Amino acid sequence: MKWSLRLGSLLGIPIYMHVTFLLLLAWIGVVHWTQEHSVRAVASGVGFILAIFLCVVLHELGHALTARRFGIKTRDITLLPIGGLARLERMPDEPVQELWVAVAGPAVNVVIAAALAAWLIAAEALEPLGGLGVAVGPFLQRLFVVNVLLVAFNMIPAFPMDGGRVLRAVLAMRLEYTKATHIASSVGQAFALLFGFAGLFVNPILIFIALFVWIGAAQEASMVQMKTALGGIPVGRAMLTEFHTLRPSDTLARAVELTLASSQKDFPVVEEARIVGVLVQGDVVAALSASGSATRVGDVMRRDYQVVDPSEMLETVFERLQQCACRTVPVLRHGQLIGLATMDNIGEFIAIKGALAKTGRSA
Repeated sequence: MKWSLRLGSLLGIPIYMHVTFLLLLAWIGVVHWTQEHSVRAVASGVGFILAIFLCVVLHELGHALTARRFGIKTRDITLLPIGGLARLERMPDEPVQELWVAVAGPAVNVVIAAALAAWLIAAEALEPLGGLGVAVGPFLQRLFVVNVLLVAFNMIPAFPMDGGRVLRAVLAMRLEYTKATHIASSVGQAFALLFGFAGLFVNPILIFIALFVWIGAAQEASMVQMKTALGGIPVGRAMLTEFHTLRPSDTLARAVELTLASSQKDFPVVEEARIVGVLVQGDVVAALSASGSATRVGDVMRRDYQVVDPSEMLETVFERLQQCACRTVPVLRHGQLIGLATMDNIGEFIAIKGALAKTGRSA
């Protein structure tokens, strides 16, 4: 994720912090300083937020390690002001596996809450809940309450929360996966409407949560529909077969000329009938600003690029395009460039396939 700083790794999984998380810590520090004008208060407030996000990291590790048991790797875990995000390479194919992966995160918070409760009871340190606040009350008891709330919030049956995935997994045990996703998405959006309505009268933050849930539910439904539409279709049926190539010795002026003439954004770079790189539009724009149109393509092209075979499934290629920092991958057959697979072209293919499906024809 852009604007993220690497903190290290846990159990082989990279941990990142989005720079906006620093804004949250700064805001917490300013609030506590304004209220008490004490460095100790600032340290306590920031420390409590860091403790919460340690619990969030452990929550995401629960998802990641359970997914690992099913052979699914986790690319990274990123801390955001609104929580954590574990990016799995893919979601489990089996509903039972998805169920286990989804409940693993909240289960970690249940264990943390149980351990904190046991400690507080043994130490006779429990205080009335009415006297607790974000910055008021025993540190460990406040952390216990936060973990209970994390479990309750995450188990709301609405995407993108874990409860939405649990609901989808349970439904998918009896229904077709796309239909199960549609139902779970609709339930999530119903909760979003309830949150939005309650936010008008109770707390404006609920309106923000409502938007978060509504968008998450819509994106999940859209993603599953797209994967279903691409299932079983080889790249060779949807790839671009008419495209321009460049040579390493060409200048960026030539790339600009071809872009304006054809609307092609990225170009395979070929030398002696062999692909040696890919020139990406974003890199062209940056290089034009830095060194001008006379810059050689070979100095700007990406030498580390992905390729696909025309027999690979579109669903797999679409996921790879999402994962890499690119929108175009060359299609090679026996080492020879025969086409391009792009995000735009795949989107157009899906639109055409959907339109033909309404008439009973196939793409």
